[in-house]
Amino acid sequence: MNSMKIVVLSDTHGNQSLALSILDLHEDAGHVVHLGDELQDADFLEDATGKTIIKVQGNCDCSPAHPREASLELAGRRFLLTHGDAYHVKSGLERLRERAAAVDAAVVLFGHTHVACVEAIDGILYVNPGCLKRGAGTLTYAVVTMNGDTVTAEILPAVLP
Repeated sequence: MNSMKIVVLSDTHGNQSLALSILDLHEDAGHVVHLGDELQDADFLEDATGKTIIKVQGNCDCSPAHPREASLELAGRRFLLTHGDAYHVKSGLERLRERAAAVDAAVVLFGHTHVACVEAIDGILYVNPGCLKRGAGTLTYAVVTMNGDTVTAEILPAVLP
């Protein structure tokens, strides 16, 4: 049974060394996602690792080269990627839930709140990896694993080696 691992980062806010150490830890990841707020960090990671990073803009980004939102299929599942600010996620997930249903998403990856969470609502998995911003308290990222019909996500602490 093939499994696929996706490393999910958001709100790195310039903490490139920590983000790079996370990617070094997970060299076996099939995909890396950056959910915005300092997309230049994602560009740095691409240059440093040679991996393509799936990116969406955050509210602190102004890069017309990258979308504010993406809906894509990975391993036969529809993923919705968004920074989250456009759906007011700091006030709850209601608007994001409506969008997820509209695009028939199985998994929603979002950031913006700087607070990590993994929550299943109405059969859809919502994952916020938290943030890597220096001085933000608990620094976290997420690993989403797809194994056959099962999708799981875990929040991991981000610590420099």
